[in-house]
This record gives sequence, C-alpha cells and structure tokens, in this order.
Amino acid sequence: MTLLRSPLFSKYFAFNPKLTNFAGWEMPITFSGLIEEHNSVRNKAGLFDISHMGVISIQGLNPKEYIQKLFPTNLNSISQGQSCYTLLLNKNGGIIDDLIIYDLGLQENNLSEIFLIVNASRYENDMNWIKKNIDTDQIRVSNAKEDKALLAIQGKESFRIFEEWSAHSIAYLSPFGCDYKKIENISKQKIFFSKTGYTGEKGLEILLNTDLAISLWDFLISKNIKPCGLGARDTLRLEAGLHLYGKDINETTNPYEAGLGWVVNLENNHDFYGRKILENISVNGIKRKLIGLEIKDKAIAREGCEIYKNEKLIGHVTSGSWSPSMSKAIAFAYVDIEYCKLNLELEVQIRGKRYKAIIAKRTFYKKNI
Repeated sequence: MTLLRSPLFSKYFAFNPKLTNFAGWEMPITFSGLIEEHNSVRNKAGLFDISHMGVISIQGLNPKEYIQKLFPTNLNSISQGQSCYTLLLNKNGGIIDDLIIYDLGLQENNLSEIFLIVNASRYENDMNWIKKNIDTDQIRVSNAKEDKALLAIQGKESFRIFEEWSAHSIAYLSPFGCDYKKIENISKQKIFFSKTGYTGEKGLEILLNTDLAISLWDFLISKNIKPCGLGARDTLRLEAGLHLYGKDINETTNPYEAGLGWVVNLENNHDFYGRKILENISVNGIKRKLIGLEIKDKAIAREGCEIYKNEKLIGHVTSGSWSPSMSKAIAFAYVDIEYCKLNLELEVQIRGKRYKAIIAKRTFYKKNI
C-alpha cells in the first residue's frame, strides 16, 4: 500500500524522524524524542504537521440550515469568526467522528462557508455520510485541503511567533476564534487560521498553500521551535483530557458515556440523527462511563488492559501513557457506572500483574497561562 505524504514530508529528514503508518499517512512518531517534544510544547511552543487531517468545506446561502441535522450541537450558537467542538452522529447516536466546525461567514462569492476539520481516519466516512444525508443541490461540499498543508503551533509562545512571521496581529480573535483572509505582504491567497488545538495549551491551526507552509516551517525552525510527532501529540492530548477517535470513542460509543453530553443540545429542539435514542439515554442514564485513572506505579496501562474492583472485572483501558508533565502513569478507561466515583481505588491488570489505580478527573493537566 502506498502511503500518503504531507507536502512538508521532505522537511522531516533534517531531524532524523521515526516514521509510521497512521491512518494511511506516513507520519513522524518523533523527531528529537517524545519527552523533549512534549516539554517543548508545555514550556514554549512546538510545531506539528497535521496535514493528514481532513478539511471539508461546506458552502451555500445558509449552510448551517442544511447540516444542522447532522450534529447534536446548536450550530447557531456560533457566528462568523467562531468555532465549536462537536460530534457527527449516526442514527443510533453513535459517534462517527469528533470534529471542530468553523464559521467563516460570507465569502467573495456571496456564499457563506463553513470548514470542518476532521480526523484523518474518518475523512472518507465523514464525507460520504455528509453527502448522503444533505441536499447537495443546495450546498457545495468539497475538500478544502487540496494542494495545501495544515500546521499547528501549540504552546504559550505560539501566538507571538505566528504574529512575528505574518506581521499580523491576531489579538482580535478570542479562544476558538478563526479567520480566513489574505494577509498583506504574505500571500495573495487566503490563509485559514484558528485559535484551536489538541494539546491543552493555547495554540493555532493554520491551513495554507505549500509554499507558504514551507516558509512558516522554516521560520519556526529558525526560531528554535521543535517539530513534534504523533507521540508527543498523544501524551499532550491525554494529559489534557482530550479523546482520540478509534480508542476512546467510536460508532458504538454515545456522547453521554464518553463524557461529551455537553455537546448535545437537546434544549434546542432541532432534529438530528440519533436524537430519540439520546433523549432516552438522558432520562434513563448510562451503563458505563469514560474515566481518568492514575496508576500508582510506573507501569503503563495500554489499550485493552482489564480493570478490577474486588476481583470483579468492571472495565477496560482505552488510552494510556506516561505523563511527562506530572511524572506518573495515566489512562482513560470505560468502567461500569456504579464504580465511577472520584478517588475510588481500583486495580489495573498490566502484563499479567495487577497495579493499584485511583479514579481521577479526566483533565489531568491544566495549561500554562
């Protein structure tokens, strides 16, 4: 199988990358090392090439009206220059994907435009589901990433560094704010940038043509900003309590058991796929729930590890790693609802041996201000 590659792929080799197949893309796991990259983001800033992710454009006179039924979140809660995290649901209320919707407002063609940034592994599924379930005669659905690269700068220095490169202040954007515009002296083409990310730190995600992406990459490297791979991306998101599709959520998972009930706006009264099932769950409750775990040893609980209480099997780990920021092993796990109590002591079976763990808040780490 031929793996897909980022437009910036050739830039990796100055840093001796360790590469892997990730969702059909040849991606770096690490450059200088996971711990070093992780700490760079927490202490200053790090650079991620996230060109593997999908960017779907939806254009029309009022695109929200046509796609609202795909999402449990009230899309009218955001306006031009704003974004929101939400879920694409199937008819059973299962999670097809988790994503961010960006409202770009009216564009020069007099049509409003929305971007969806989606997981690489779900791009084809998402695109097919959207096209199948909306009126494509009324709105245009397309790949917004063609011939472009998607970068993320994450960390407390990220805004300042981007402003230095672009000579353009982004102070007007609030958290989760976005813009899609030409920046004078940088490009004749529009650049998309947003104050979003996947690390628990403030940061930016930027969609731009390949030449500009190379310029930005080279500038960041000249400022000693470390390129970071999938390894650091995973430890950073886990510390911040952020889900990974395919491990912590999937099409058999509903928002309430995943701890994502806050994106389900039943009070909005709009119809969406899975609504009746989720209404029933909201009344009758859930049987299991995603929790955070702190392992009381240096043993790392990986996906599939069994969880016990008083010799009873009560759940399984979905994600786990060593936390570089807190120097302890942490994990996410689904456990039976009657055991979902903060500070409750459990046992996790790792390589045939059981280790003590306690249930903790799933957001293990709070960002630097």
